Amino acid sequence: MAKHYLSFSSQLHPYIRRNAILAVMSIYKLPQGEQLLVDAPDMIEKVLSTEQDQSAKRNAFLMLFTCAQDRAINYLLTHVDRVSEWGESLQMVVLELIRKVCRTNRGEKGKYIKIIISLLNATSTAVIYECASTLVSLSSAPTAIRAAANTYCQLLLSQSDNNVKLIVLDRLNELKSSHRDIMVDMIMDVLRALSSPNLDIRRKTIDIVLELITPRNINEVVLTLKKEVVKTQSGELEKNGEYRQMLIQAIHSCAIKFPEVASTVVHLLMDFLGDSNVGSAVDVVVFVREIIETNPKLRVSIITRLLDTFYQIRAARVCSGALWIIGEYCLSLSEVGSGIATIKQCLGELPFYSVSEEEEATDSSKKDQQVNSITISSKRPAILADGTYATQSAASENAFSLPTLVQGSLASGNLRSLLLTGDFFLGAVVAYTLTKLVLRLEEVQPSKVEVNRASTQALLIMVSMLQLGQSPVLPHPIDSDSYDRIVLCIRLLCNTGDEIRKIWLQSCRLSFVKMLSEKQLREIEELKAKAQISHAQPDDLIDFYHLKSRKGMSQLELEDEVQDDLKRATGEFVKDGDDANKLNRILQLTGFSDPVYAEAYVTVHHYDIVLDVTVINRTKDTLQNLCLELATMGDLKLVERPQNYTLAPESSKQIKANIKVSSTETGVIFGNIVYETSNVHERTVVVLNDIHIDIMDYISPAVCSDAAFRTMWAEFEWENKVAVNTVIQDEKEFLDHVIKSTNMKCLTAPSALDGECGFLAANLYAKSVFGEDALVNVSIEKQADGKLSGYIRIRSKTQGIALSLGDKITLKQKGAS
Repeated sequence: MAKHYLSFSSQLHPYIRRNAILAVMSIYKLPQGEQLLVDAPDMIEKVLSTEQDQSAKRNAFLMLFTCAQDRAINYLLTHVDRVSEWGESLQMVVLELIRKVCRTNRGEKGKYIKIIISLLNATSTAVIYECASTLVSLSSAPTAIRAAANTYCQLLLSQSDNNVKLIVLDRLNELKSSHRDIMVDMIMDVLRALSSPNLDIRRKTIDIVLELITPRNINEVVLTLKKEVVKTQSGELEKNGEYRQMLIQAIHSCAIKFPEVASTVVHLLMDFLGDSNVGSAVDVVVFVREIIETNPKLRVSIITRLLDTFYQIRAARVCSGALWIIGEYCLSLSEVGSGIATIKQCLGELPFYSVSEEEEATDSSKKDQQVNSITISSKRPAILADGTYATQSAASENAFSLPTLVQGSLASGNLRSLLLTGDFFLGAVVAYTLTKLVLRLEEVQPSKVEVNRASTQALLIMVSMLQLGQSPVLPHPIDSDSYDRIVLCIRLLCNTGDEIRKIWLQSCRLSFVKMLSEKQLREIEELKAKAQISHAQPDDLIDFYHLKSRKGMSQLELEDEVQDDLKRATGEFVKDGDDANKLNRILQLTGFSDPVYAEAYVTVHHYDIVLDVTVINRTKDTLQNLCLELATMGDLKLVERPQNYTLAPESSKQIKANIKVSSTETGVIFGNIVYETSNVHERTVVVLNDIHIDIMDYISPAVCSDAAFRTMWAEFEWENKVAVNTVIQDEKEFLDHVIKSTNMKCLTAPSALDGECGFLAANLYAKSVFGEDALVNVSIEKQADGKLSGYIRIRSKTQGIALSLGDKITLKQKGAS
């Protein structure tokens, strides 16, 4: 019937012609279909040359591609000049044909690459994207890769759909890994994606760009990032704070890699020390702390700017970092004096409260104890500008009232506000900073009178803080640790010695320098490890073009052949995976005594699981309607419906099953093999062994900052607590075993794990292919009998990953298996 329709194709509606062609293809693909329609390829080829409807033309070309590939290739090469005029659907089939042909015959891909290059100018964005993907998969020639990268960058800017942008960024990230030299030239085009308001797109863009920075482009990149930071001050978008934090971290990374750019950004970023977003303010103070040590030339300007802007800082964590910088890097007489004056100014007038106010607070607490019991948690004492007593809401790190100016000076500063909320850890930091400044003043100030005056003022401040901490004015008294630290500072200022002075003025700085050098050493080692993994050869290729036949070959074809020769020489075309690893992935599904034997080779690739199941008929009978029935448990989904097969005696059949994965939760695949025999009409069922999908196939080691780890640890709601139960008796050996078993990255610095103290605590981090974060904290203690005890805590945003990792650790922790 379909053949009859096609014979009168010019007189029929296009819809009928389209489906008639598909009907012919379906019949021809049947087991004996070529005998049913012997002349189908000839007939479809004639239809293809005369057809005007684009959809019908696409179906006709698809039929030739599927059933008579040589004819499809011949038609394509005959009409190669008109490919760019064909419709979108037909062009997509052409690209599929090119991919298939070039996989089987790589020697002829030069002429097909020219077709792909011509299609890069197509009007359809889908065709353009497929062209770029096809180019990357077929060729390593610099011209082809550059064309693909240009195409991706154009799509990144022209497409409004965020999902499309994320997909394109993934493709650019893959190019960055394999063709970094070419991507370096595209860095500014990639940076344009920061114009998108979506945070995920911005984060992914910055991650790509940071790995493409070179001395040639660092200035342009930093200039762009600075402009973006300035834009975040407009306050138009609600997530400007998070974006600013992201940019500050990126600039920090740039300045550490290339110290010469630090001077252009450090003063701009210091404007954000008082940022309402505490995370970005903390990042700034960490950045300033590192830059002031690694760039000695900037020390004076940074200290001056920090002292000028210190009163703007509103977060306790940022105040602590800034005070440490002031205590360590105020070296000259004027800087030390300014440092002490700034701290005094931000603490305001002493004392922090008066005795009459204490009595008043005590009396009021007796009279109205019930009311206070309700309000005490949300109210804090405060001293007003005129010296009277009042209450204020508990201050938070995110928002504080602006400093109140009285008689032209700062009367009640940020340090005072924070101390009056009961933050005595900050009080201890203030005491330490004042102690360091007084000790340094003894070295740079020749006048003993001035030194004694500064020392007396510092002691008065410390004693006032202790009185405040022990008074009933605050609902919570000072903690014992902060009390001991402040008392230590008081004793030190009353009786200083040379050894103590050396510890306070030199050892602290040396510890910080050691921490920075270790961090730099770790980064260098990671870069070396990455360099060893890469496919770059130790010697550059010497290309003798005159030894090649250049007849009718374009520059692109020459480049492509050269790259192929290099890959062939280095064995990249014939790289096979580890044979032992392949054998580990073969799972036996039935027993050896079952009438049907089945085993599966499991391939896990990100979102897909492919089961290659080998089914062997071990009987002397023909098995009819044999069907592999699979079912899944967990976040797994079967893609295809099972088909029925006929299996001859003692013959085998390869059956493929595709399964989609949507999360890292451990899944289970189970099922049956069902078949019939000619002798017995009942269906026979063989139950298969379960296939457990290992979570380790989806987990990969990752790195994040300590601050990000703590933030996620506090936010994630799922925790799985696993008790340590192992025969291993060495703490570090057990930690290494857990890291190996979970495929995670240890974030705790090696220096923090040195020594033998009987205790060990370490943080581990990993990400899944689905973007899920996995956090692990290992806390162990060595008992008197030599055994290890403690807990391994796993936290994640989803329940599945926490439970699955916990099961894995429970299974693996007992020994080194």
